[in-house]
Amino acid sequence: MTTQFWADADRHLVRYLGAGTFTREIIDRASGSFLYTEDGRKILDFTSGQMSAILGHSHPEIVATVQRQVASLDHVFSGMLTRPVVDLARKLAQTQPLEKALLVTTGAESNEAALRLAKLVTGKHEIVSFARSWHGMTQAAASATYSAGRKGYGPAVPGNFAIPVPAGPAWQNQLDLAFDLIDAQSVGSLAACIVEPILSSGGVIDPPLGYLAALRAKCRERGMLLVLDEAQTGLCRTGTWYAFQRDNVVPDILTLSKTLGAGLPLAAVLTTPEIEQEAHDRGFLFLTTHVSDPLVAAVGNTVLDVLTRDHLDDRATQLGATLRTGLDTIATRHPAVTDIRGRGLLAGLELAAIGDHSADLLGATVTQRCLELGLHMNIVQLPGMGGVFRIAPPLTVTDEELALGLAILDEALTDATKRLGL
Repeated sequence: MTTQFWADADRHLVRYLGAGTFTREIIDRASGSFLYTEDGRKILDFTSGQMSAILGHSHPEIVATVQRQVASLDHVFSGMLTRPVVDLARKLAQTQPLEKALLVTTGAESNEAALRLAKLVTGKHEIVSFARSWHGMTQAAASATYSAGRKGYGPAVPGNFAIPVPAGPAWQNQLDLAFDLIDAQSVGSLAACIVEPILSSGGVIDPPLGYLAALRAKCRERGMLLVLDEAQTGLCRTGTWYAFQRDNVVPDILTLSKTLGAGLPLAAVLTTPEIEQEAHDRGFLFLTTHVSDPLVAAVGNTVLDVLTRDHLDDRATQLGATLRTGLDTIATRHPAVTDIRGRGLLAGLELAAIGDHSADLLGATVTQRCLELGLHMNIVQLPGMGGVFRIAPPLTVTDEELALGLAILDEALTDATKRLGL
């Protein structure tokens, strides 16, 4: 049966992973921090699925919510409202300063809506984002994405500009120069800047304290809106409810996705009453099949309830310190590990080339060995920066599970260097 499964997969599925390939495991079920394969293997999930399952897999309260909600009210006409939708909008407003919410399905869709909103409200069309950004694969989101996927698809949306990711103590000078170049290229229609408070697909890069405030000032000088994409950093993962809270900066528009549905397709666009009113006055249109769906909204309510009740922001801080200590210890044992970074339970471990072997090859070898040993890891490979493991276990992970993952990673690094003859 396994042979037939892969034959069917190879014959019938569109391959959508760029140059990557599907993991050659048949995942049968998942529970807590673990995935279970059809042949009985147990795999510790250090990526929370697609960086989404912050409460672990098959959390009993999420399961109960889905079962209850799907049996009573799953989907309605897009112009109708239900209690789960209004409840979630209210609860989201209680977690941060932006009071107005639009509920959609994916991160790309939320960023698409945010950029559409910004363009309509400002009456302008130019968008600025980081050169290592990832905001999604739909039209406007993909045009603001620079870490991958730009070649071969024809023209991007006109008016998109990239600025460098802040690096080193001279970040203010870099930012000044970046906007000098933006001003030189702009046709006078700068609408918004969209950035991740911590770049995840870009290599788990955390801009220095003060950067977001300086970026917001650049936006204000030009009449631009600041859009923060907290798909992976929002809802307690970094040790605060939102990553932007560390910087005491409030965006004009905030997008949430992945973590909001804890693995189910739910995303949100949050903004101010003033921006929402101006958009409404101008006829804002973002009508989708699954806007304001009650089923996933009910799940979002449960997610927020669990995060609040169980103080998972504090838990992410505590377990993040444990994770960081373990990764620092690994770094002392393996010369290929050149940097550990991140916040809370979002960590990055960077590998460098050793001898004639590239960081990409080393990273791929470590990833494969981790999987063989029972740990799922994700490595970011971008030109010029080597390989960076993105480590984002569920916020419900235990100390014992963290210790297991760290031990497997340590062993995999040792085995990978031996395999490569290092």
